[in-house]
Amino acid sequence: MVLLRRNLDGGHLSMSTPDPSEIPDKDLPLREDIRLLGRVLGDTVRQQEGDAVYDIVEAIRQNSVRFHRDEDDTARRELEVTLNGLGPEQTVQIVRAYSYFSHLANIAEDQHHIRRTRAHAMTRAGARREGSMSRALARAAEAGLAGPALKRFFGQIRVAPVLTAHPTEVRRKSTLDREREVARLLDERDRQTLTPEELEASEDTLRRAVLTLWQTSILRRVKPTVADEVANGLAYYGYTFLSELPRFYAALEDQLGRSDPAWTEGDLPSFLRIGSWIGGDRDGNPFVTMEVLNRALWLQSKRALEHYLDELHALGGELSIDATLVEVSDEVLELAARSPDHSPRRLDEPYRRAITGIYARLAATARALDHAELPRQAVGDAPPYADTAELRAELDIVHHSLTANGSATLARGRLRMLRRAVELFGFHLAGIDLRQNSDVHEATIAELFEATCPGTDYLGRDEAGRIALLLEELQTARPLASPYLEYSETTRSELAILRATAEAHRRYGKGAVPNYVISKADGVSDVLEVALLLKEAGMLRPREGELDVNIVPLFETIQDLRNSGLVMQRLLGLPAYQRLLDSRERVQEVMLGYSDSNKDGGFLTSGWELYQAEIALIEVFKRHDVGLRLFHGRGGSVGRGGGPSYQAILAQPEGAVQAGIRITEQGEVIAGKYSNPEVGRRNLEILAAATLEAVLPQPGHNSTKPDYLAAMAELSASAYAAYRDLVYDTPGFERYFWNRR
Repeated sequence: MVLLRRNLDGGHLSMSTPDPSEIPDKDLPLREDIRLLGRVLGDTVRQQEGDAVYDIVEAIRQNSVRFHRDEDDTARRELEVTLNGLGPEQTVQIVRAYSYFSHLANIAEDQHHIRRTRAHAMTRAGARREGSMSRALARAAEAGLAGPALKRFFGQIRVAPVLTAHPTEVRRKSTLDREREVARLLDERDRQTLTPEELEASEDTLRRAVLTLWQTSILRRVKPTVADEVANGLAYYGYTFLSELPRFYAALEDQLGRSDPAWTEGDLPSFLRIGSWIGGDRDGNPFVTMEVLNRALWLQSKRALEHYLDELHALGGELSIDATLVEVSDEVLELAARSPDHSPRRLDEPYRRAITGIYARLAATARALDHAELPRQAVGDAPPYADTAELRAELDIVHHSLTANGSATLARGRLRMLRRAVELFGFHLAGIDLRQNSDVHEATIAELFEATCPGTDYLGRDEAGRIALLLEELQTARPLASPYLEYSETTRSELAILRATAEAHRRYGKGAVPNYVISKADGVSDVLEVALLLKEAGMLRPREGELDVNIVPLFETIQDLRNSGLVMQRLLGLPAYQRLLDSRERVQEVMLGYSDSNKDGGFLTSGWELYQAEIALIEVFKRHDVGLRLFHGRGGSVGRGGGPSYQAILAQPEGAVQAGIRITEQGEVIAGKYSNPEVGRRNLEILAAATLEAVLPQPGHNSTKPDYLAAMAELSASAYAAYRDLVYDTPGFERYFWNRR
């Protein structure tokens, strides 16, 4: 039996053939699930493609096992003969068979991780499991981080997995949905004792799901549009985020309350949120326009409001509490009186009428945000909410009344999850980051200056001259762009995106577009250019010293990483910029690029320079008394910075995780981490636990010896020279590389 092993945190597949006698009994359910799925897939291949194809699949499997496990040279030769003799059509069929087996085996392994997690939770070992919040909180208590200090930590920290689209993500929602069905069936068989008839029905359903997978194209035949990418990203909110993130907070609140009665429900800030680049990442993608950003924001808002409306409808059905039997607060009675629900049948059911009123107000809000199609219509008209704070306040009224009048258990159910969801997702669902290349900003600013002040020659100025001009312009309240002048298509597009962002802030709240990432940042002027563009759209107000969007420089190449500390030293040394940071809680985010630094300098040098850059940034930010939040632009593969998030966060230098951490989750690994709700919640917990542990003292972890650093510097220099010589200086290497792909 060939088992495919994959790290829970979204690592990479590798194939191994362990001796059955060496596999612990705890893996027996995994082997049984894989046997079941393999048998169902084999039957499907035989029925759909015929015995000949099935026999080839089996022959390849058997010879692969013999060659890998027994080092059987005869099996290797037979395998070569079989593979070399395949025609194009047979090759596709064989590849599809093994591809689907890999996916099914991954599903079985995910279910086994869930099974083992539950087994750990039933023992004392569960509290000590690496990556669990129980272990992280225990370590925090041992380190003296408890009580008010722990509350301050959760209030100041920000953790965010940021979903990004990527060309390597080619899987379809159709296949993901069927794979989720397979996972559900395996979970059902594992947790329930089924009768023979139920087992037979379960296997029939499983066969239908596998057959549908086999008859569905596993890959996209056309390149997805940005709209497709947005829709794909939204699917994971239904799979995981909307339900599991509130559950994560509820479980953490309960853990904190058991250890310290001072923690009560609602005390825990929403420090862990979901971010997104999908619909806002313009770097190298001309298809991300103002219209696309608006569409992404609209679709996200629609998804959030649909979830709230569905939950409110269900909540109204649950809260059939009779006011003649229990006390109800005056505030709930007031909500009920304002409700458009005047049915005499619900005269003594104030909670239902209050919920109906909240539903009506939210439905009006949805219509005001152009969401015409609602899950179900309200019973009457009501004024829309001005913002999510008003919605949350009315839900809190219901919560407080239930809690104060003997119904706290009811308040801890659906209502609790809904209140947290509203706080987490607002009317915007997830914050979309804007991203653009610094070269585009440079050209845009140069054109604006030249059109308004001919002869300015922005492009001809050195860095000091650019900084001086930008700072001067940032002090004025007047706009630089004029509606009476003609600009290039690029400049018009950049200004339109920013105006759309300002409008999104007004419609959905400032959390809708919270960050602006600058690709290929290598100087202070790159940051000030974006500041000036934000001023043009009213999101930077110089008189008040207010900035509505975090400006995030992204240092990507090896040289840019080496210069990052100096660039930030100069930026933070500007009094005008320091004033802007005062309006951003004196926290500055910096993004580090793993993929491009790997491409530029190779794996070893990339890792070393990233580490060195973090050390330099920590010192600079400490000197200026500014909080540092690092945004790690990691890809899926190891060559692009991928790997287990827990170990990666704990490997950060001391002081690197002080105001939180953000990490990109690129398209090709999002499905592996977040398509299964339980696996998704576990991955979210891992991020939170690692962030908490990373701020704790780690004896010996950060006392790096000078000779170690010297050795790493020497190794990196040697690796860098070898990598550059091969990839950039070897004639014909690029042609060879592309031909081998």
